[in-house]
Amino acid sequence: MPFLANTPVEKMTGPYARRWWALLVLCLSLLIVVMANTSLIVAAPDMTRDLSLSSSDLQWVIDGYTVPYAALMLVLGAIGDKYSRRGALVTGLLIFAGGSVMGSLVEGTELVITARAVMGIGAAVVMPATLSLLVATFPRAERAKAITAWSATSGLAIAVGPLMAGWLLEDHAWGSTFLINVPIAAVAVVGALILVPPSKAQGMGRIDYVGGLLSIVSIGSLVYATIEGPHFGWGAGPVAAAVVAAVGLVAFVAWELRHPHPMLDVRRFRMRPFTGSMIAVLFFFFGTFGAIYYSTQYLQFILGYDALETGVRLLPLAGAVFLGAAVTGRLTPKLGVKSMVVTGMVIGTAGVLLLTLVDKGSTYTDFLAPMMMLGFAIGLSVSPATDTVMGSFPESELGVGGGANDTSMELGGSLGIALLGSLLGTTYRDELTGLIGGRLPDAAMETAKDSVGGGLAVAQEVAKNPSGGARQAQAVVDAVHEAFAHSVAQTSLVGGIIMAAGTLIVLAVLPGRRMAGKRRPESPVTTEGDPAKEHADSV
Repeated sequence: MPFLANTPVEKMTGPYARRWWALLVLCLSLLIVVMANTSLIVAAPDMTRDLSLSSSDLQWVIDGYTVPYAALMLVLGAIGDKYSRRGALVTGLLIFAGGSVMGSLVEGTELVITARAVMGIGAAVVMPATLSLLVATFPRAERAKAITAWSATSGLAIAVGPLMAGWLLEDHAWGSTFLINVPIAAVAVVGALILVPPSKAQGMGRIDYVGGLLSIVSIGSLVYATIEGPHFGWGAGPVAAAVVAAVGLVAFVAWELRHPHPMLDVRRFRMRPFTGSMIAVLFFFFGTFGAIYYSTQYLQFILGYDALETGVRLLPLAGAVFLGAAVTGRLTPKLGVKSMVVTGMVIGTAGVLLLTLVDKGSTYTDFLAPMMMLGFAIGLSVSPATDTVMGSFPESELGVGGGANDTSMELGGSLGIALLGSLLGTTYRDELTGLIGGRLPDAAMETAKDSVGGGLAVAQEVAKNPSGGARQAQAVVDAVHEAFAHSVAQTSLVGGIIMAAGTLIVLAVLPGRRMAGKRRPESPVTTEGDPAKEHADSV
């Protein structure tokens, strides 16, 4: 057996012998890409204090990763298809590791945001490569099981990221959380060269770079507007970005309809299994990332858990993901994709709505069931939805398929954090103003309204007053706790309603088993032997 995997998977006469080891490498690569977002959630308080970050600065430390990550996946997935999927994976891991090292060493806010952007570019190369290599490496009979493991890794990363970051923050500065990625990336690079077979599309032709550029402009502008508008107001920048996104999307669709070899054949959205699955993935990550965003803040700021304790308390979510993945592996072949996806969406929606019961007396147990329900829903439904998306693409477009699926995931997560985070902040400010308005100096009140952390910092300053400071400080703390608990409940209500609407849309769009087995709308890129045709009968 050769030391390096050098035989292209397309030239193998049978299944690749070391495919399950290759899957481990792909899952490790996925793990650090998702962890890069979730680990930062628990490191944010330390970064805010050490770098004196404003709420805008902190938002861009988080989303400096998100914008290039979401915007570049389609194009970089296509480049990986044409030249080398394994080469794309290794290159992306090296870029990602380089950005991580940079983030651990720099101190200025702008440089931290730049490091996060470099990591986002690396992630945009890695993410679609993992899915395209998975589909290219595994035979159809084993692909659903492999995608289930891939999806479960996403859920695992949601919990493992905060846990590992919290463990490091016990004895090290926030820069150490960036370094989590480096040894894992190094192992994944070596593993990719040894265990992952080379793969690229056969007879793909020229890349549609104009369509790729239009997709970058459209998605990048949309994500920017989504982040900036809800959080910081719809000024000239966010409005202009929203207009650019809308115009860019129209231009992208028009160009792709005319191009003989489009970057993403938009006619594919006529296929109900594909469209319904894309919508489902978006709404799953909208609800999950939004809920985790404010739940972790409650655990840290209201219940007083440190970063490690918060990470430990997210572990049941990961366990629930694996439980859901085990269930979906058994039930999806019997019940069909629609049954599993819609059931998962109902469970996830119920989990978000349970958080409407949060009040200032809530404890960790009030968050346990909602988190486990969200984790179970991801494990149950994301795998069959992703399998359906990838099964809609021919071999020559697996990277684009991975990019489309992953863009839906990232856009959903961005929307969840931005929209629900904005609503959380607005509700908190309004409620706190009603509770203690006029009882603090204007400057202190503005600080307290900026965030729950700011409110508790103000209480600490008030406590230093020797004349009744302790009693007044406790009143501020009680008001901050009540205002934030109220904002969590109200935000969860809106999030649950949005999730419920998404569930109804998916219920209407996804076909049942009988309809899925019928002849579907033709796609000009679908040819005989295409995995998309093969997949239609298995939905």
